Order: sequence, then C-alpha cells, then structure tokens
Amino acid sequence: MTTLTGTWLTLDDGRPAVRLTRTYPRPVERVWRYVSDPAELRHWFPSPFRADELEPGATVFFSDAPDAAEQGATGTVLTADPPRGLAYTWGGDELRFALEPLGDGGTRLTLTNVLETATGAARNAAGWELCLTALDAADSGRAPDGPHTGASGPWKELYDAYIAAGFPSGAPVPGLDDLT
Repeated sequence: MTTLTGTWLTLDDGRPAVRLTRTYPRPVERVWRYVSDPAELRHWFPSPFRADELEPGATVFFSDAPDAAEQGATGTVLTADPPRGLAYTWGGDELRFALEPLGDGGTRLTLTNVLETATGAARNAAGWELCLTALDAADSGRAPDGPHTGASGPWKELYDAYIAAGFPSGAPVPGLDDLT
C-alpha cells in the first residue's frame, strides 16, 4: 500500500493547490538551506535553481528540469523571509516553502504548490512526494533510493494512488505522455 502525505486544497483566493509537510530534527536555519541553497537543492529538488538575490522581484533561473521544454526557464521571487519562508513562480505554478521552528529544536517544512490548473494536482503531488522523500534521505545522511523524479516506477505508483484518492488529474506528464 502506498502512503500519501499530500493534501489537495483550494486556497482562500480560489486557486487549486497541493500541500505536503515534513518535520526535520534540525533548526530552522538548517532547513532554510534545504530550500534556498543550490548545493542543497541538488539533493532533492527536480530543477535546481539559482537566484542572484532572494528578494521579491528577483529572477530565479531553473536548470536541469525534467521537462526539456523547461530548460532555462525563469521564475520570479514572490516572497523571501529567511529563514521562515520563500515563494516563487515556476512556469504557471507558484511554490511556497514555509518553515516553522518547533519547541524541540526541529523544524516543520510545508511545501504548497499553487497550481496553474487543478488537473496538475495528482501529477505534482506524486512528484513532490518523491522529491521530499529524497530530501528526507539527504537529511538523514542517506542517498535517495533510485530516481526521485520521472514517470517510471515509484512516481507512477504514487500518481495512480493520488488519482484514486480523488486528486484532479489530466495534465500532461513529461516522459509518460510522450510514450503514447
């Protein structure tokens, strides 16, 4: 049985989103580096980025995107509040990272992917599930098991499970739709 940690929601402004949360036994400053430092992003993020500055309005440059159409894509920093929060655009989506220090010295990381269209919910939730599993492994000092992105193996199982859980689907799936 596949364990799903994502939730499907509609934000107060009516936009669709998926949200995943993880807790790490690290201080908030350490977890901030997981979401903002290109060297740390390489361990888990599907398309590492760099930004000359992490401040609202700054351009974010993405590389190594799983979808060749996204190579060289850019986004815009929407908010940056080190070490508590970071949000930026990526294609038609918006990514929000909220970090909350916990009383035990750990940190709760909440990733909210505001979707361009609801049909991306199952696809993106499955992808973020694998990405955060890779971050969990990196946080524990382990190498991730297999690829953490792509349309094969674990991703497809998660995707199907999110569809079965009622998440909207139908958005193109790079690498999978190309095979049909």
